This record gives sequence, structure tokens and C-alpha cells, in this order.
Amino acid sequence: MNPSAQGWIEKFGSLQEKKNFFLRNELEFYTHFRNLGFIYGTNIYTLQGIPTPALISEEEKAKINLLSALHQVYLLHKSGKAGFDNFLEDLSVFYQLLKVEEFSFFDRLLAGRKTSHQLEYLLHQRISLNDNIISRAFNQMLTNSMLFTDVINFKMFLEGQRNLKENERRLEQIILSLSYHVIKTKNTDSEYNKRLLHLLATSSRYGPAASSEGQPGYLSLLNPDPDSLENKYLFDLACLAALEDSNNTSIQTSILSDLGEELRLSPEFVTDSVDHALLFFRKHRNQLPFLKNTHPFKLLYDNSQLMVKKLILRNSHRLKKELGESKELLYLISKSATADLNSAERERMRVQLLDMFKTIPSLAIFALPGGAFLLPLFVKMIPSLLPSAFDDNYVDPYHRRSSKNTVEDKGSSNLTNP
Repeated sequence: MNPSAQGWIEKFGSLQEKKNFFLRNELEFYTHFRNLGFIYGTNIYTLQGIPTPALISEEEKAKINLLSALHQVYLLHKSGKAGFDNFLEDLSVFYQLLKVEEFSFFDRLLAGRKTSHQLEYLLHQRISLNDNIISRAFNQMLTNSMLFTDVINFKMFLEGQRNLKENERRLEQIILSLSYHVIKTKNTDSEYNKRLLHLLATSSRYGPAASSEGQPGYLSLLNPDPDSLENKYLFDLACLAALEDSNNTSIQTSILSDLGEELRLSPEFVTDSVDHALLFFRKHRNQLPFLKNTHPFKLLYDNSQLMVKKLILRNSHRLKKELGESKELLYLISKSATADLNSAERERMRVQLLDMFKTIPSLAIFALPGGAFLLPLFVKMIPSLLPSAFDDNYVDPYHRRSSKNTVEDKGSSNLTNP
């Protein structure tokens, strides 16, 4: 099965019907996909019984595992008795409600009319950022680790809930706030930790995960159900954030002791999760580029800065045009550079930024899972990278030099030709 060629979802369905692979309960389902690496956003393996091409890419494994996880949740909900075509129809409705992708006319030509082909295009857009090393590093570290939020939301959809976009944002804010809390609690004081903490703190302010009375902001947003997939997933992401940068790969377990209680997880699950994370990352260290030479969150921070800068510069003309048509957004970005915005202003700026990104296809990354992590970088960097958009009196130095040379040329011409 080639997940980069059209028709792979139908092939997946036929293989599933032959193998009839079905994980019998939620805990078995969750631990199985954690063993694959899908929960961590580092897909080492794919579901058994699925033949894959030689030299399969990380992106291709992520596609297979995302579809596999969604299908297994569907089978769990239907007690193992569900046709694959019905699954595809329900999955299509789910993603329409989540509003992850609006097909343009050209997109529809590429995807075709079949539900399976449209889902192939949609999953590709959900996972892919851009075909370059910076985007792939970011993709692997943040976007892929947040793909499991699709699975959580799909489970909610099957149970009858429809406020999916709101829940997606809630989960994103918990993850940002939780990562901030775990990294801040570490006994390390490196310069990159300080920068990352500032970025995570700023990112969390673009949503409801604000701290109150000294308590971490994520506490008010947690799911009270101790058996939820969500809480297990959040704890495993915390294990990822607690990784220490050392040759042996270690985890500061003291950071995680209170978190297990906050998430209402059993002591057995907490111990198993920490042990599994240590074993997994030690075993696969050489297969994971972000663990080879540096701490994963340092790579995430550095690559995120480079990527946002590149996106701004490559889309400078479109951004200037869009910003020129939104005076309030210009004002809010400018104000945020010198003063703290209140919650209403931050929300207006966030909504207007996302609306602007939708008009520029190459900036769609900001609307993907984890996009809130990049918003503060964009807001911080764009005034310095596009000064002419924010200063009515800005004079382009190149334009000034060109004008000066033109005047001098005319002057010389007048001297020689009175």
C-alpha cells in the first residue's frame, strides 16, 4: 500500500476487512498506538498487517497511523461491527464540522468526487506542512504529536458532541500550558529554556488557559473523567516535555508526580507511562533526528523561528496588502510590541490573524494543530521584517538610493548638456 498515491484509503479498507484487526478496549487501543510512537508524534511503526513501501517516510507513516487510529475508535464505538464505507462517510462529516479544510474548485479537481479521495487529500493537508527540512522538523515535533487530538475529537463526535472546534482549541491550550508548566519546573536554567518558556507563556495567552492564583492555567480546562483518553495522552506528552538532554535520555520524574494526581490517573498508569517513555526514546534515539544531537524542545524553538521568518519574507507582498486593509490588526500588533493586550484585544487579534492566514495558502500552517505556538513568533517578528507595513513615514532605503542616483544622473546630464 502506497499512502502517497491516490486510492490508498480504499486499499487500507480492503486490508482491514481481510485482517479484521480490532483492538477490544480503549486502554488496549491507546497503549498500542503509543507503542507505535503515534502518541509522541514520532511514528516508528505502523499498524500490523498493513504492508508499506520500502523507505517509507515519516509523513506516510503518520497518515497510516492517523487513519488507523480513527478507524479503531470507530470500531470501538460500533463494537467492532461497522462497514468501512460508513466509517468514511462519518469521518468526512466529522472533518467538515471541524472545518479543517475548505476545498477550492482546484482542490476538488485534484481530490475528485469520491469520499475516500477527498479524505486522502484532507489527511495529506492535515499532516503536511511544506517539503523542506525546517517544516519537517517542526511537523514531527509539534503537529504530529497533536494529531491525536483529532482522534479524541472524533470519539466525541461519535458520542454526539458537536462543539468540536472549541474542544480542539481547549486541548491545544492545555498542551501549551502544560508544556510550559513542566519545562518551568525543571531544574535547568539554560538560555533556550528561558526563550521557550516565554514563547509558551505567550502562546497560552492566546486562549483560555490563563493562570489564576498561582495555579497552572490548564487545571481549569481538564477533563474530570479519570478514564478519558485525553488525560492519558496529556500525561504522555508531559513525559516528552520532561525529557532531559543527556546521552542516556532521562526524565525528571519528580515533575510528573503531582500531574498524575491532577489528571486523576492511576499510579500504575503513571509508572507505566514514565517507564515506557524512557524505554521508547532510549531504544529509538538514533532513529529520531530531534533526539540525536539536541533536546527536542530546543530544536522546536530554533526551527520555529526560522520557519516563521521564512514564511513572512516569502509572503511579504501579500502580507503587506492584507495588513494594509486591516487597520485594527495593524494597531493591535503594534500595541502588543510595547504593552500587554487585554483578553478581548488578544482574541480580536487572534481571529483577524487566522482570517488573514486563510487568504494566503502557504500560511495555512498557522491553522493546523499547534498553530497557536507560532502566533506569538509571527506577531513579534513581523514589525521588524516588514517595517513599511507598520510605519506610514517609512522610506525604503533602496528606493531612496535609486531616487538619489536618478537626481544625480539628471544633474550630470544638465551639466554636460546645457
